[in-house]
Amino acid sequence: MTDTLTPEQRHHVMAAIHGKDTKPEKIVRQYLWHQGYRYRLNHPRLPGKPDIVLLKYRTCIFVNGCFWHGHEGCKSYVMPKSNTAFWEKKILRNQTRDRNVKEKLAQMGWHCITVWECGLKPDKRQETLQYIEYTLNDYYLKDHTPKPTHTPTTFNTNFDPLPLAAEESENNNN
Repeated sequence: MTDTLTPEQRHHVMAAIHGKDTKPEKIVRQYLWHQGYRYRLNHPRLPGKPDIVLLKYRTCIFVNGCFWHGHEGCKSYVMPKSNTAFWEKKILRNQTRDRNVKEKLAQMGWHCITVWECGLKPDKRQETLQYIEYTLNDYYLKDHTPKPTHTPTTFNTNFDPLPLAAEESENNNN
């Protein structure tokens, strides 16, 4: 398919695209909110300022555009025919940054979920959103299961047990 826009028009169209409050992000946020999940947006203290941060679940959700983050095997990720070297370099840089950010977050004990834009198309949307919810609950349950306590191997048996509240003590002459 040939580009029907002039290079100047294409430049303005591409420059107008921003990384916050995208339609895919809003879809995920609205679903999470209606399901009772509370979150923060673009948390400034975390590496990469994740799109959605669920503190209670120690989970970051990244909502990635298929083109901008190079979603392999996706119909939406088609390398432009013009200025190919620039776009290859830019997308590779985005992929490298994404990988590094997720590694840093994992080292800090955070879980990361990546949601691709194509997974939020109407025919796949419900399945993707339910997968996010399932994954959040799975992380939460794993982090909040009772941890085994340390049981000492030897016990001190040289003590007199205290009387129970209902027992009469030997010193009580009632």
